[in-house]
Amino acid sequence: MSGEVGAVRRFAFPEDGRLDAPMRASWRRDGFLILEGFATRPLCALLRDRVAELIEDFDPAANRVAFSAATQSHASEAYFLDSGDKVRFFIEEGAVGPDGRLDRDKALAINKIGHALHDLDPIFGPFSRDPRLAETCADLGLADPALVQSMVICKPPEIGGEVLTHQDATFLHTDPQSVVGFWLALEDADRGNGCLFALPGRHRGPLKRRFRREGDDLRMELLDPSPWMCDGEVALEVPEGSLVALHGLLPHRSGPNLGPRPRMAYALHVIDRAATWSPDNWLRRRADDPFRGFDE
Repeated sequence: MSGEVGAVRRFAFPEDGRLDAPMRASWRRDGFLILEGFATRPLCALLRDRVAELIEDFDPAANRVAFSAATQSHASEAYFLDSGDKVRFFIEEGAVGPDGRLDRDKALAINKIGHALHDLDPIFGPFSRDPRLAETCADLGLADPALVQSMVICKPPEIGGEVLTHQDATFLHTDPQSVVGFWLALEDADRGNGCLFALPGRHRGPLKRRFRREGDDLRMELLDPSPWMCDGEVALEVPEGSLVALHGLLPHRSGPNLGPRPRMAYALHVIDRAATWSPDNWLRRRADDPFRGFDE
């Protein structure tokens, strides 16, 4: 079943994860796919409870790195650079007071947790390797999918940071482009609490930037200086439990969360091992700990 809300088409997640012809056509046309009902409300509650446990065990005095999608100021920190095979915590910029300490409870100060929950966490690990999602990957054209990055994006109320328009292939580059992002709404997401926005069809355009790693230095390389043309942008408002698939070249963003409601999500990024992983990507794994597939 499918429906239209403005220009946004949405579907019920198929029980076996296999995409039918209208779903595949919508993906090819828009560069994103909204699949409602991927996760039940009890499962979303379980995942949120796990996030609360992780945050409870986190000591902000030991690692107080603020994440900024706008300035990428966190990128110079070893704590970030070495997080590709770890579970680490990043603070909202607006949660740090003049004295350098958190100015609110840490549960309301986390920007995100990443980047290897899919490999290391006892709850998010099995969830990330749902066999239905492997079927979805196959129907999106991934011949040999591997899970490369995962993160809980907390978007806390009142200070949840804006994420500017970007393409996921900027940060997770393969040749040819193969990255697909899966974004699970752990809570209802709408304009009021910082939902996703996307530019339908613009995934057929070029990659505009590359985030390259050179030793311990990171730089953003401009590939196409033309500005984003944001006419036709749509809000991807979704209920809790919805899965949004995002093409690696699709321009998308999320608004700030300045209201009273939280907007937690789980993002999982998958590449095709039939493509070549670019060695200058920021995210690194040891040779003895490579990216793994759904059944590995």
